Amino acid sequence: MDGNRRWARSRNLDELEGHVAGTEALRAVLKHAVQIGIPHLTVYAFSRENWARSDKEVAQLFNLLAKVIDDETPELLAQGVAVRFLGRLAELPDQAQERIAAACAKTVGGTKLQLAVAFNYGSRTEIVDAIRTIVTAGLSPESIDERTIADALYTVGTPDPDLVIRTGGEERLSNFLLWQSAYAEIVTTATLWPDFGAADLDAAIAAYAQRIRRFGR
Repeated sequence: MDGNRRWARSRNLDELEGHVAGTEALRAVLKHAVQIGIPHLTVYAFSRENWARSDKEVAQLFNLLAKVIDDETPELLAQGVAVRFLGRLAELPDQAQERIAAACAKTVGGTKLQLAVAFNYGSRTEIVDAIRTIVTAGLSPESIDERTIADALYTVGTPDPDLVIRTGGEERLSNFLLWQSAYAEIVTTATLWPDFGAADLDAAIAAYAQRIRRFGR
């Protein structure tokens, strides 16, 4: 979800307004995804690199997280959306951890769409954590295969993505689902995330549908 800050700056608004607009875009995209039958959607909300931003902005993002969880959990329930969070959640403030756990528990029965929110997430960190889990389990090197690693990732239970959409003109993965995106198709758009809507999602899916997936063959 790239472009919140650029969107705000282009309108001479505080950066927080860009993040708020970004949450509104997510709400609209999520609703459309449910309507068209997308079963899984993963969004990159807060990277581990985002801690390097100003203390003010980080605090604003956590306040916004709390508000969004409180406001949107009832709507997720109504839409049949199950939410889960991916990342080093134990490093988050206690209140954030409690809200996240509550939202996940309340929506666990959702069957229309699984929304995965990558928060305090970095794919390299995820792979490191997976290796630590495997080592702790005492597995022999010979017994470790791709499935062993996949089952130790934060995303266990979620299929690998078919399509990765990059907004804001970015053309890189930015430490997002590196293992899982090995064979994903990537669609980029110059549209900033707050301006991204249902029509943009449809356009990305249409572009994906024109691809011939070879899975490295």
